[in-house]
Amino acid sequence: MSKVIVRFLAILGALWLVAMVIMIVAVIGSKGKVPEKTILEANFEQALPEDIPGSPTAKFMMSERATVRDVVDAIDRGADDERVVGLVAKIGAAPLGMAKVQEIREAVQRFRAHKKFAVAYAETFGEFGPGNGAYYLATAFDQIYLQPSGDIGLTGIIMESPFIKGTLGKLGVKFHGDHRYEYKNALNLFTETKFTAPHKEAMTAIMMSWFNQMKDGICQARQIAPEKFQSLVDAGPYLGKEAVDAKLVDGVAYRDEVYSQAKTKAGGRAEFLYLGKYLDRAGRPHDRGKAIALVFCVGGVTRGKSDYDPVQGTVNMGSETVAGAIRAAAADKDIKAILFRVDSPGGSYVASDTIWREVVLARKAGKPVIVSMGDVAGSGGYFVAMAADKIVAQPGTITASIGVLGGKMLTSGMWDKVGLSWDEVHQGNNATMFTGTKDYTPAEWARFEAWLDRVYVDFTGKVADGRKLSKEKVLEIAKGRIWSGQDAKNLGLVDELGGYDTALKLARKAAGIPDGEDVKIVVYPRPKTFFQSLVQRQGADNSDKEALGQTLARILETVQPVARQLDAAGINRKDQDDVLRMPLLEVGK
Repeated sequence: MSKVIVRFLAILGALWLVAMVIMIVAVIGSKGKVPEKTILEANFEQALPEDIPGSPTAKFMMSERATVRDVVDAIDRGADDERVVGLVAKIGAAPLGMAKVQEIREAVQRFRAHKKFAVAYAETFGEFGPGNGAYYLATAFDQIYLQPSGDIGLTGIIMESPFIKGTLGKLGVKFHGDHRYEYKNALNLFTETKFTAPHKEAMTAIMMSWFNQMKDGICQARQIAPEKFQSLVDAGPYLGKEAVDAKLVDGVAYRDEVYSQAKTKAGGRAEFLYLGKYLDRAGRPHDRGKAIALVFCVGGVTRGKSDYDPVQGTVNMGSETVAGAIRAAAADKDIKAILFRVDSPGGSYVASDTIWREVVLARKAGKPVIVSMGDVAGSGGYFVAMAADKIVAQPGTITASIGVLGGKMLTSGMWDKVGLSWDEVHQGNNATMFTGTKDYTPAEWARFEAWLDRVYVDFTGKVADGRKLSKEKVLEIAKGRIWSGQDAKNLGLVDELGGYDTALKLARKAAGIPDGEDVKIVVYPRPKTFFQSLVQRQGADNSDKEALGQTLARILETVQPVARQLDAAGINRKDQDDVLRMPLLEVGK
C-alpha cells in the first residue's frame, strides 16, 4: 500500500514539474514579436496611475493598468522603432489630471516629429458633460474623429469646493483649528459656507492658468486664432457635425471606419498592438547603459511603510518606503543620479521631513536628485521635493501650498442631541488637548499655535535654502497658496516645465552622461526577487543594511542568469497625520 502511495505522489510530482515547465515556456514565449508594420493602439478612457504599488493586493487589483510611465515609454520607444508606423488612440471621458494630459501630449508630439501618423477618435468628448481635458489631449494628434452621435463638451472650466459648516452645525459639531496662513484653505471645508477672498483668488488663478494653457495648445494644434477661442468655448457644447463645421474635428466616423483608414494609411498588412503589449515585446527605451534610479512618491504622505487601500483604490506613500528607496539608490555605486517622481497632495509633516532628509543626504553622497512632478505636488508633496538639484513640473501641475494646518472636531453638541454623555479623568495640564469632547484650554491653544509656527518656520526656511530664495520672497509667495506649475516656475519654485523626458535630460546632465549615450532606468525600491527573499529571510541587522540588501540582491543576480530568467517570467517574485495636505476641490474640465 505504501509503495502505491509513493508512486502516486511521484507521478503527481512529475506532472507538477511538467506543468511548471510548460507554464515557464508559455510565459516566456507569450511575448511574441512586434509585427513588421505596427500601429500602436491606446485607450485613454481609463485612469493612468503613476505607479503600481508593490503590495500583492495592489498588483492584483491594478494588474491590467498601464502607468503614465508605461504610456510615455511605449510611445517614445515606438517613435524610434521602424516597425511602428502610427498610433491610434481612443479618447473621450479621459479621467486624467491636467499634468498627465500634458505629459501624454508631449509624448505624442515627439512621436509625430518622427514622421509617424497619430489619430485620435472619440465616441464623445463628454456625453452631456464637460470634455475640455479630453479634447485638449486629442489635439496633440494629427487627426481627430468623432462618432456621428457624439458631442464635444468644450464649455470652459469650473472648479467647485464643498463646504459642510452648516451640516456640522445641524449635527452639533464644530471644528476648531487654525492654519498658516490665509491661503491654506483645506480647513475651509469645515469652517466656511463659501470661498473666502484668498481661497477664491487662488482658485481663480489656477483656473485661468489651466484655461490659458488649454487655449494655447488647442489653438496651435487646430490653427484657431487665439482671439476667437473664447467665443468658441462660449458657444459650446458642439453636437455631432457642428464640431466638424467649427473645425474642432476632422470628421465624423465610427471606430471601424477610423481603424480601416489607419490601416490603409499604414499600407500593407499593418497590425494593431496595445501600448502595453508593445512595451512587453519591444522593451523600454532606457534599458541599458549607465543607471539612473527612479523613485516614486505617490499618494498621501504617511509615516511607516507604503500601503494600498483596495476599497478606495488609493495609495499611501510611507516615509519608510520612500526614504529607504532613496537611501538604497544613493548607496548603489552603479546609480549615477536619482529621478524622483512626485504626485502627492501631502500629508504628515514628520513623514515629509523624513523623506526630505534622504534627498539631502543623497545629494551629499554625490547623487544628483531631479524631481519630476505629476498632477499634484503640494504641501508635503512640495516639502519632499524642495531640496532636489532641479524640479520639473508640467504647466498644469498644482504645486507649492507652502503652509500648515491643524485642529479638531468638537463633538459634545452632537452627543448632547442623542443623549450620550461623557466623563473623564486626566493627569497633566494639557492632557485634554486632543479630545473631541472638550475645546482647547488657553494653555493648550498656545501650544497648538506654537506648533503651527514651528512647522511653518521650518517649511519656509527649507524652501528658502533649497530654492536659493530670500526668506522675504518665500514668505511672500507661501502662506499656504497653491500655484500652477507655470506660475511656480515664474516664482522660482520650479526650474523647468515638462515631464519625464525633460527630467531625464536634466538627470543625464547632472550625472555627466553625454546626450548620445544610453542610460538605464532602475526603479527603486527594487521588485522583490528570489535573492532578496533569501536576504530578507535572514533578517537585516538595521535599517541601513535593510536598504543595502537591495544592492546585494542585484550583485547576486548578475551571476545568476538562470534565476534572472525565472524572475523575468514572474516565477520567483513576491510581490493621518495630514497637516501638510492640499485642499479638496472638484474640477469640471
